[in-house]
Amino acid sequence: MNATPPMFRLDVDYLKKIAVQHREDYASAKPFPHIVIDNFLPESLLEEILTEFPKPGQIDWQSFQTPAEKKLASKHEHQMGDATRLLLYSLNSSTFITFLETLTSIDGILPDPHFEGGGLHQIERGGFLKMHVDFNHHKKLRLDRRLNFLLYLNKDWKEEYGGHLELWDQNITRCEKRVLPVFNRCVIFSTTDFSYHGHPEPLTCPEDRTRKSLALYYYTNGRPTEETLGTPHTTIFQTRPQDNFQLAEPSRTPIRDVLKKFIPPILVDARDALKNK
Repeated sequence: MNATPPMFRLDVDYLKKIAVQHREDYASAKPFPHIVIDNFLPESLLEEILTEFPKPGQIDWQSFQTPAEKKLASKHEHQMGDATRLLLYSLNSSTFITFLETLTSIDGILPDPHFEGGGLHQIERGGFLKMHVDFNHHKKLRLDRRLNFLLYLNKDWKEEYGGHLELWDQNITRCEKRVLPVFNRCVIFSTTDFSYHGHPEPLTCPEDRTRKSLALYYYTNGRPTEETLGTPHTTIFQTRPQDNFQLAEPSRTPIRDVLKKFIPPILVDARDALKNK
């Protein structure tokens, strides 16, 4: 057994106050619903997590090296320190889900205990994440992805280091919002098949610095039809007018496979019986 992790408890009143204060701004934000909140959590807690944060060669990172992305992501919570795990568990708790529902007006939000695609993210000098929309369906949980929560851990981060999170309009014609990834700044935004975002410019921080963040994603069972292209898909990258790189074809689930999930087995059996006559 590991040593007992430091005590931490989400402040229910604090979260409720923030949610009520920002929910109108969240709903009306452009180019899609989002909010940026500074000094989100106790600084002492994030100092502890920053101490635990593994260096690029310290753990078996999942490495993405393509024309569209150059980044590192943790593979499993076992790679994380005790304080980090405690915080992630808290951010998947009923207390935090209630905060998200109040802030976003999305009911029935469900967390992901597996941290699929989330957890620890790290980008080294020269790294980037081109404009994209996220995978929209959790294969294991069979749920629809609705929200991203990002928490940045970069102390004394300067504007010239870059690493801005950019939010673009759905036609990828203009950037509506740029967010510098400074320490204890969180970004929460709704994810749809049209919520293009990314860190598209190569990072220009010193060699001994990296862009560090925690990421969690949240789901619902079903979603508004206007938020989706109609089929489950993996990450879809899109070029900006100034970009020049080859896009990979996204992985999509054929529509016939999606429809099969909604057809009662008795009707499938009847169809097969007719085919065999």
